[in-house]
Amino acid sequence: MTVLLDRPIAPAVEPRRTRGARTAGTAARDPFIDLLRVFGMALIVFQHWTIPVLSYDGTTLTTGNALSTPGVWVVTWISQVMPLVFFAGGAANAISFGRTGETAPRWLAVRLRRLAWPLLPLAAVWLPLPHLLLALGVPEQPLSVGARLTGQLLWFLAVYLIAVTVTPYALRLHERYGLRVPAVLAAGAVLTDVANFSTGFEAVGYLNIVFVWLAVHQLGFFYAEGRLSRLRCQWPLAVGGFGAAALLVAFGPYPGSMIGLPGAEVSNMAPPTLAMLAVSAGQIGLAMLLRPWLVRLPLRRVLAWAGPRIMTAYLWHMPALFTVTGVVVVLFGVDTPAPGSAFWLAGWPAWFGLLSLVMWPLMKGFARFETPPALPYGKGGWGSALTATVLVGAGVLTLTVVGFAPGGAPFLAVLALLGGLLMTAPRARL
Repeated sequence: MTVLLDRPIAPAVEPRRTRGARTAGTAARDPFIDLLRVFGMALIVFQHWTIPVLSYDGTTLTTGNALSTPGVWVVTWISQVMPLVFFAGGAANAISFGRTGETAPRWLAVRLRRLAWPLLPLAAVWLPLPHLLLALGVPEQPLSVGARLTGQLLWFLAVYLIAVTVTPYALRLHERYGLRVPAVLAAGAVLTDVANFSTGFEAVGYLNIVFVWLAVHQLGFFYAEGRLSRLRCQWPLAVGGFGAAALLVAFGPYPGSMIGLPGAEVSNMAPPTLAMLAVSAGQIGLAMLLRPWLVRLPLRRVLAWAGPRIMTAYLWHMPALFTVTGVVVVLFGVDTPAPGSAFWLAGWPAWFGLLSLVMWPLMKGFARFETPPALPYGKGGWGSALTATVLVGAGVLTLTVVGFAPGGAPFLAVLALLGGLLMTAPRARL
């Protein structure tokens, strides 16, 4: 991470570092956290490439989900890895903030640049691409599906940006109140679901984007200071989390799948629910139980290669899917066989191989944007840092909602992204 040279801000604004974050920050990279991040991203790509059930009738591209097969939903309690990604992000943010010794606004500016910079090449490709493909005669509906879903995938960055922004103050709360912080957030998730399901006012459910994911992010702080291991809570988290999820699904209004499925009246993911929080606790407990074995795996070279390419894989694996879909499904008319059938199993290696062939040059070409330019930052405080965060957040949220379909909204979203990045650029010294 780039070291920024600037005078510190007022001590009253500077959050304290937790003892655990300082201790963890003095050590080398934590292979367990790196493994969770890489495993999470690999499983996301694998799942997104495997579960689509695609068909094209000459006009409309229909998208289904292989996990909608009856009984298969139980797989999602492991394959929905966003809880582990937010948990690892919380640990990494605590370690990073404790290690750098930077002021909170400068730390936030650096994190913001690392999150937003890889979006620029994606936007540079996808802003003109739909117009070009339409001019070349590509059918409008399949193209619209691809352009919309490319942006929809950015929801994670919008939510993670909230977690990064509040990290300095969340660490202060963690140091002062400990387990009471995730407990209060979990209580907020309970009240939100009660309000949602009792009133039918679905919009209130989106408060759980904050309650659920920040609670999981907050648990990462406990790992960063070693308390999850010292408290010996691995088994209670695993058994209690998965057990609570089973009870919520069996006797509550929650569906079994932790991934949104076509036609489902309720989703545990959009917005997240109490059932998702319970599965999150179960996954974290299971991961901690497996940690002694996982850290002994000879994966350091793999992690060293994959770590700096995680954002590239996340941003570009869906464009790879749309490219292969456009050729195989739309152009040649080869629909996805019934999931689990002999034809599906036989064709899956060829499908995955084609996707990998398309993905490889994308990784080679765009991985360099994972690291933003090293710039000598000028003076900056909370005002510029929060303004930059709001601009980048607004841009990412807009792209999440509208995607890159032709129109003015994606262009304005990218302008907001650029404006936010400019707010973190060096300032002239007079």
